[in-house]
Amino acid sequence: MGRWMKPEVYPLLAAMTFVTTMCVFQLTRNVLQNPDVRINKTRRSMAVLDNREEGEKYAEHSLRKFLRTRPPEIMPTINHFFSQDK
Repeated sequence: MGRWMKPEVYPLLAAMTFVTTMCVFQLTRNVLQNPDVRINKTRRSMAVLDNREEGEKYAEHSLRKFLRTRPPEIMPTINHFFSQDK
């Protein structure tokens, strides 16, 4: 980077970059795919949208479908190690 940045700052910079990227991703996803956000002038003129299918598609995205098949453990190896009787 340069002489003005200490090497101890690199992990903080990486974490902040990751978090900022996730925020931008979520905001972009909401603006482009959320059925409640109406950018189109024709869709804004409708008082009530009948878009149940679009809402289901937005709520049931592929990551959520994948995680439903996984066990609800963050670190299964450590969980099994500490839960086994000795």
